This record gives sequence, structure tokens and C-alpha cells, in this order.
Amino acid sequence: MSPRGDKHPVEELHVDVEGRTLKISSLSKVLYPLTGTTKGEVLDYYARISPVMLPHLADRAVTRIRWPHGVQDLSFFEKNAPAGTPSWVRTVTVPTSGRRAGRYGETANDTLTFPVVDDLATLTWLANLAAIELHVHQWKVGRNGRPRNADRIVVDLDPGEPAGLHECCQVALLARDKLAGRDLVAKPVLSGSKGLHLYADLPHRLPPEESTALAKEIAEELQAEHPRLVTSAMTKARRGGKVFLDWSQNAGSKTTIAPYSLRGKERPYVAAPVTWDEVVAGADDPFGLEQLTFDRVLERAAEHGDLFGCGP
Repeated sequence: MSPRGDKHPVEELHVDVEGRTLKISSLSKVLYPLTGTTKGEVLDYYARISPVMLPHLADRAVTRIRWPHGVQDLSFFEKNAPAGTPSWVRTVTVPTSGRRAGRYGETANDTLTFPVVDDLATLTWLANLAAIELHVHQWKVGRNGRPRNADRIVVDLDPGEPAGLHECCQVALLARDKLAGRDLVAKPVLSGSKGLHLYADLPHRLPPEESTALAKEIAEELQAEHPRLVTSAMTKARRGGKVFLDWSQNAGSKTTIAPYSLRGKERPYVAAPVTWDEVVAGADDPFGLEQLTFDRVLERAAEHGDLFGCGP
């Protein structure tokens, strides 16, 4: 980003981002009070992480969670592109029926128009709106602007207290084997909250109901084999001390936090890709793996590049 004008060098700037002019405001506003992390630092993070993050956002409709006054205040979900969206922002319009992929000949009364984040300018525009969290579907948008079938599955490992990340790592290794048994290669990502996400590219695209059924099948198998450690039940009361394998994130209308997105937690944690060696360390030692803040993620990206999918 390069400043264009210095009348208000801190609170308002016009910047050129890859040929697009954006007005950036309130850079000194604190969005994470516990750490003093400002909106300017959030914008800087997204700009610096964009080379490894943008490939995971490309061609995917994005739902945002915005914290205009910081993570200590109220947030709101936003699916539709907001009023004032620049004309150059790519959007995709889909019916709200939930039948997202491959079935758009049908008539729908209601639609949603999502932004698609294919470039740094769009990512910067959203960050300036305090869209701290960026969530995406497991399907992509085709060249014709219509959603396609799912190209990957995701398994969300969510621990119920007193279980934590340590137990999630143990279950992740079990889930990796289940996926491998189906010729699918799992990629681990810290959720930036309490648990882990596992992604696996599909050899061919599947309707969301089929990819959901596949994830549910894996969850139910692990629950049957490890009933004291794993649950596939959606009922929260049944998750205590266990790791919930949330298979429902594969539904056509559902989204999952995008790799490298910040989270709206007390600290600026990130949905950070990790290696399987790190997951093994977390499974062996309750303190062997921890959620990562944005500064650590930037260091790791500078040293290793994109860790998504690295390692056996």
C-alpha cells in the first residue's frame, strides 16, 4: 500500500492497492483491547499474509463477522455485500434455499449476494470495514458466476470442556487415518479458537449433501470406535470431555473460518495451518501445540511459506 495524501496520516488515508484507490480510516482504533492491537495492525496483517491467504479465498463466497468497535463489543454476521460496495468488487448471487451447488436451474424467491475475495484490494476493503473474520464455503464459484459442487470436505474438531486442543490433536490423527483410508489427504489448521480443522481435497466435486454424508460417516465411525473421546452428536450436552466432529460444516449453506483469517477473540489468534509433526507433538504433550497469534503466523509464513498441506 502506498499513501496518497497526508492530510490525516493516522486517522484517514487514501491508499493505492494494486491500482485501486481505497479510503482507509480509524487506523489507531484499538480492535483487541487486551493486546492493544489496532485496526492499522489488522490491515497490515492482512496485507502481509495475503500472498499465502488469497489462494484459500479465491473463487469462494465470503461471509464476514464484523467488530466495528473492537472484539470487546458487539459483532454481526454479514453475508450480502454491504451498501457502498465498490463496483470493482467481484460478487456472486446465490439462492438462499441451501441447495448451493450444481442445482441452480430451480427458481428461488430469495437470494444472497456475497463478495468474492480474489485480490488484495478486496481483502483490504473488507479489513477496513473491521471484517475481522472471513468465512468460506466448501464450494467454489465457476467462471459463469454460479456455485459449483464441493471441491473439498472439512472436519471441525471442537472440544467440550475439560477436553482441549490436546485431545483435538489425538482425534485429528485418528481422523487423518480415516480420511487416508478413503484416499483423501488431510490438512490440519488450528481454528484460532479452541480446536482444529481438517481439510481434504476431493478427487472430484460432490454435491454438498454427499460431502456432508462422507464427513458424517467418518465422525460416526470414530465415535463408535472411541466413544469416550469422540462424539458426532450435535447436542451440546453430550460433548463434555469429548471432541465433537462437526460434519455439518459441509452443508451447502455452511461456512468455516478461512485459513489465515483472524479470529474475534480476546487475543488476535489466527486460523493457522500447521504441520502434522506439530499435531503429533500436541497429541503427545498437553502443551505441545497452542493457538497462534497473528505475529507468530507472519513469522512462520516468512520462514516457511504456506504450511497448508505440508508434510505427510
